[in-house]
Amino acid sequence: MRAAVLLLFFADVSYPKACSYQDVLDSLNLTKGNELFKSTRPVLDHTHRTVLHLDVYLFAILAVNEKAQTFVSVIWIQMTWNDERISWDPSRFCGITRVSLPKELLWKPDLFIQEIDQALPNPYILVSSEGIVTLEDDLKLISTCRMDVHKFPFDTQSCNITFSSIMFTVDELQLLPFSNSSRATQFSRQVIQTQGEWEFLHLSVTNQNFSLEEGDWEQIVYTITMKRRPLLHVINFLLPVLFFLCLDLSSFLISDHRGEKLGFKVTVLLAISVLLLILNDILPSMSNRTPLIATYCIVIFALMLLSLLETVLLMHLMEKDTLPEESEGLSGGERVVVEGAECCGCRGNSFCPVDVQA
Repeated sequence: MRAAVLLLFFADVSYPKACSYQDVLDSLNLTKGNELFKSTRPVLDHTHRTVLHLDVYLFAILAVNEKAQTFVSVIWIQMTWNDERISWDPSRFCGITRVSLPKELLWKPDLFIQEIDQALPNPYILVSSEGIVTLEDDLKLISTCRMDVHKFPFDTQSCNITFSSIMFTVDELQLLPFSNSSRATQFSRQVIQTQGEWEFLHLSVTNQNFSLEEGDWEQIVYTITMKRRPLLHVINFLLPVLFFLCLDLSSFLISDHRGEKLGFKVTVLLAISVLLLILNDILPSMSNRTPLIATYCIVIFALMLLSLLETVLLMHLMEKDTLPEESEGLSGGERVVVEGAECCGCRGNSFCPVDVQA
């Protein structure tokens, strides 16, 4: 009995409880000089597959540049995987179940976003006692996006954010979305802070594979669907173009004399040309289909051009019609002079007018 008590006493003296995070790191040999935990994939057997759970939520839609085909957004990313080399007993460390440490100390999946070339900037990751590693971050993305502006400004755009690995095939690293499309959409609507010109519709999540010569790779595609609010473009562009057309039609009530009508039509046509230059700065240079708003502007511009040509032709015909009348007036005057001259030569003739004979 006494021996058992002494054994328990020495056991408690030999293994005191550690209650600091540093004690947990020292027990795991997680130090900055140790390259073991960050150099290789965190498995005890290379045939084991690392399962990575990925979660992405949309925080804000900052800008959509149709000309440069770019999409600026703020997203929140969470990645979770299991490190088989890390585990500890929480009872030995005063119930510590999680500890945060610099991410440079552990292996991280080499994920990249295909639409951008930017690393995740968060310097810390979270490790649990079961070896579950969690990396969370929010970042501003400037990603490429193929846009269809055929229905501008009543268009709906879908931009992809694709996550995939560079080095590890599907046999070594498996990507699984933590949230489905409905949950990601619902949470994004709750946390979204600004949308600006665009209205967020939904966030869809798809998991797909792509094959190369070396093997198969897995990727997760997050598709952000958003709808443009067209009120600003309708007020600043569509309605002014229509108003200019109405002004051009009203010019038919102006008199054709002195060129006021022609000058008015040229001024309205120049105003339409300025609006077309503004539209050229908004829409991309290359598009699969001609935008409807461009067709709308071209048709109105063509109608106004035909109206201008009609005015020019009408003024030309009116000027041409007035020339014979002027020439006839000049010819009549000459005849009067000639007849007067002839009468002046017939002095003494009984048929000459009395004033001429005088």
